[in-house]
Amino acid sequence: MKKNIKIIPLGGVREEGKDLFAVEVNESSIFILDCGSKFPLDDMLGIDYVIPDFSYLRDNKEKIVGVFLTSGHLDSIGSLPYFLSEFNVPVFGTELSIKIAEKLVKKNRQSKKFDDFHIINDKSEITFDDGTVSFFGVTHSIPDAVGIVISTEQGSVVYTGDFKFDQTVPEQYRTNYASISEVSNKNVLALLCDARNAEDNSKAADEKKVEEFLIDNFDYQNKRVIITCLSGHILRLQEIIDAAAKTGRVIYVANEKSKFMIDTALENGKLKLPDQEIFVPSIEKLDKLKPDQTIILHVGQPGEAMLSLQKMASQRNKKLRIEPGDLVLLATSPLRAMDNAWAKTRDMVYKADGTVASIDEELDLSSDASRSDIQMMISLINPKFLIPVQGEYRQLAAEREAAIDAGFPSDHIIIPAKGDVIQFDGDDMFLSQAVSASDTMIDGIGVGDIGNIVLRDRNVLSQDGVFIAVVTIDRKKKEIVEGSKVTSRGFVYDQSNRALLKEASDLVETTVQNNLDNKDFDWSHLKQDVREKLSSFLYKKTDRRPVILPVIMEVNQHHRRFKNNNKN
Repeated sequence: MKKNIKIIPLGGVREEGKDLFAVEVNESSIFILDCGSKFPLDDMLGIDYVIPDFSYLRDNKEKIVGVFLTSGHLDSIGSLPYFLSEFNVPVFGTELSIKIAEKLVKKNRQSKKFDDFHIINDKSEITFDDGTVSFFGVTHSIPDAVGIVISTEQGSVVYTGDFKFDQTVPEQYRTNYASISEVSNKNVLALLCDARNAEDNSKAADEKKVEEFLIDNFDYQNKRVIITCLSGHILRLQEIIDAAAKTGRVIYVANEKSKFMIDTALENGKLKLPDQEIFVPSIEKLDKLKPDQTIILHVGQPGEAMLSLQKMASQRNKKLRIEPGDLVLLATSPLRAMDNAWAKTRDMVYKADGTVASIDEELDLSSDASRSDIQMMISLINPKFLIPVQGEYRQLAAEREAAIDAGFPSDHIIIPAKGDVIQFDGDDMFLSQAVSASDTMIDGIGVGDIGNIVLRDRNVLSQDGVFIAVVTIDRKKKEIVEGSKVTSRGFVYDQSNRALLKEASDLVETTVQNNLDNKDFDWSHLKQDVREKLSSFLYKKTDRRPVILPVIMEVNQHHRRFKNNNKN
């Protein structure tokens, strides 16, 4: 058996989210670290989620020994339902991570029968033929977050997952420094280290300041406070609940369908409620309370709270509306992919006479490791090689700079792309031949049936619209039976551009007739010729390139003679 280690990032590098790292040992065992998804970028029109490409894992299905989760966030578990619909392998994670993963998997028709989940803690060790997997507790915005260690004969591979160092967090969120110190004794070959906040040179504020900030704002504000919070940010939800209880406010959860994360955290003791009644059960009871007694909480995934706020600000929500003096407080920062949409949402709130503030911006907070945290983790783990992960390229590069500044050798840092195979042959770690690792897009119930060509067409439609030309021909007589009818959607307003449409119609008829007169008539050539001529004409006239849809219909397609057998 060939002794080597391969580290293959199938997601989670040079992008935000979608973490999935395959560690292959001795070409016989594959350990999967996280199985996450990401939210689509602005130009991915109609796409709900993006998950990793499983092609390499399909080709090596028999080698997979299990999936190991660092947390219950979607960037760590979001693609599990789709993965487990194809692969029947055990899933390991801490109690809250597994409970959230179970609920997520049960919602998917293809994976709902899967039931091979295993709960671990930061003291667990799981032994396989080619290595032992152990864990260490880290501080993150969700309880029970862990880093993962794969120990092999050649050395260890360590994956931090999302982490930061903060001594002020509650006990169930604290970093297990003793476990991390033990990891450094395991001959660490490679450290896969969280780089999402590597550009931050300052030390992030302590979490204890959040509750103070919330209490000050709740006391000062004499109107309603409307808060948006990612459902996975359990620590921030706890801080909101505690501050509300101390200031005499009660909370109305505006989106019931997204409460499953709160319910799961409550069921497992990861979220604690005060002695007094803190949640308002209905909108009717909310309306009876004074504005300075209430908090409206939007809990959910990125985008859900944004859309809800837009409806409130534009008066499209009949029950909840932004009122003059309301404070909209972003308890967790929006994803960078949604910056433009959030800017529009803020503008709408201000037009409705509300105000907007962000806790993370006001206090310089982050749920991920700062530059100094990264340097500390590298020092504690003491790896031979560093592989920055969980970030866009500039963030991976920022982690590289932070490591070099701390004395780490630059030639022992590898910034991978998706699909790169990082191989250790016993002496050196290097990049070898890459594997397929494109994005798989989820659109409704469709998995992977939306590709770059479809996205390109959607973008063209969104920018320049569609232009349709309909012509009916008689190919036998080589003539146009019914003249060209042209129409557009999202391109130009038809009533104001009749001259343009008439010219386009004449061009279509001329092009069709020229093809009919050609002895070598070909359907595909006819349609392509119409597309090219129209595209060139419309671009010259309007400087736009709509999607061209020629519709050519034919009469007399079947020339069958029928004998009349009726007798008079």
